[in-house]
Amino acid sequence: MITDPAAFLRRLFDRAVEVADPMRSLAQHLPPRPKGRVVVIGAGKASARMAEAVEAAWGPCDGLVITRYGYARPCAGIEIVEAAHPVPDAAGQAATTRMLELLTSLGADDFVLALISGGASALLVAPVEGVSLAEKQAVNAALLASGAPIDRMNTVRKHLSRVKGGQLAAAAYPAQMLALMISDVPGDDPAFIGSGPTVGDASTPADAMAILDQWQIAVPASVRAALERGSCVVSPDDPRMSQVVNQIYAAPLQSLNAAAALAQAAGCEVRLLGDALEGEARAVAADHAAMALTIRDGLHPGAKPVLLLSGGELTVTRRGDGIGGPNAEYALALAIALNAARGIHAIACDTDGVDGAAEVAGALISPETLSRAGASSAAALDRNDAHSFFASVDGQVVTGPTLTNVNDFRAILIMA
Repeated sequence: MITDPAAFLRRLFDRAVEVADPMRSLAQHLPPRPKGRVVVIGAGKASARMAEAVEAAWGPCDGLVITRYGYARPCAGIEIVEAAHPVPDAAGQAATTRMLELLTSLGADDFVLALISGGASALLVAPVEGVSLAEKQAVNAALLASGAPIDRMNTVRKHLSRVKGGQLAAAAYPAQMLALMISDVPGDDPAFIGSGPTVGDASTPADAMAILDQWQIAVPASVRAALERGSCVVSPDDPRMSQVVNQIYAAPLQSLNAAAALAQAAGCEVRLLGDALEGEARAVAADHAAMALTIRDGLHPGAKPVLLLSGGELTVTRRGDGIGGPNAEYALALAIALNAARGIHAIACDTDGVDGAAEVAGALISPETLSRAGASSAAALDRNDAHSFFASVDGQVVTGPTLTNVNDFRAILIMA
C-alpha cells in the first residue's frame, strides 16, 4: 500500500538523482592514471562533483573546471571556478580563456581528462570574433525563451563559439583526450551534451541561421554577420579529433530504470513512456493527462497502482512574465488537464535541481492541488508563472544543488 503518494514520488525522484551521482558512478569508468602529465578540465553543473570523484580515485590532479554558482566541490589540485547558468557571464568567459590557454600548452605525451555535463553550453564562454559577451547573453536568453529543442539551440551556440563543436578538443591536440560525459539531452548524442566541446560536428553556419529563422529568434545584427562569415566548428573527420575518445557514462535511462525498480518493489506496474521525450511542456502534459485518466478508469478496485515514467527535455515558449520552468509548467498543465481527478498524483523535476532559471527542481501535484490555490491556475499557466503557483500551494520540490544532471524526471502515479 502506498499511503503517502507525495512522499513515494519524491523517493523515486531522489533515487533517480542518487544513481547519477558522480561519486557513486564515475570511478568505474576511469582508466588507470596515466604516468605522464595529466590535466583535468571540465564544464557543467555536475563537473565539480565529477572532478571530486576523479581525485577520490586518482589523487590530486592539475586542471580547471567551470561549474554553476553554488555547485563547487572541494578538490585538492583541480581548480573549481563558478560562473553563471543558464545565461553566461564574465566569470565563465575569463575561465574559458584560461582553459584554452592551458590546453594549447600541451604536447603529444600529455593526457587530458575532460568532464562534461549539462550546463556546459552556458559555462564555456568564448564568443566568436565580432560578437560581444552582452550579445552572446542576449542570444542565449532568446534561445531559452523560443521553445526550440535543445539540439537546435546547441547548434546555434556552436557556431557562435570558439570552444564548442569540437573546438575544445582541437585546442588540446596533439595531446590524448578522454571525455567522460553525463547526458542531459534526448537521444544521448554526445555532440549535443554541453554543445559538444569535444565532439566534431558536421553542421554549418547556414544551419544555425535557418534555426534562428524557423523559431523566429531575434538576435543582434552582429550575430547574423558572424554566421555569414563562417565558423570554426570542427568536422568529425578533422585530424585533430583523432586523439579524442568521447564516452557517456551516465544517462537518463539508468536513472529511470532505478526509479522503476523501486516502484516495482513497492507493488506498482511501471510503464516507461521513454527517456527522450521532447515537445512543448503543456502539450505533453495534456497528452499524459488523457493517458492517465484512461488508465485510471480501467482499474478495478484493488488493482496494482500504475506508474508512468518519462524523461527527456521539454520546452516552454515564453508568452508571459512569470517565473517558471518546463517541469513546473508541465506539472501545472497536468493538474489543470486532470481537473482534480481522484487517485492521480505526479511529480516533474529537473535532476540538476534547477527548473528553468529558478532554484527549484520542479513540483508535485495531487487531486487537491487546484483547490488549494488562491489564484487562477489557468492565469498562472498563461503567464508562464508555474513556480509562483506551486509556491502558493506548497507544491514546490526544492533540492538545492544535486551535483548531477540527467535531465527531466516525470512520474504519474495512478491508483484505483
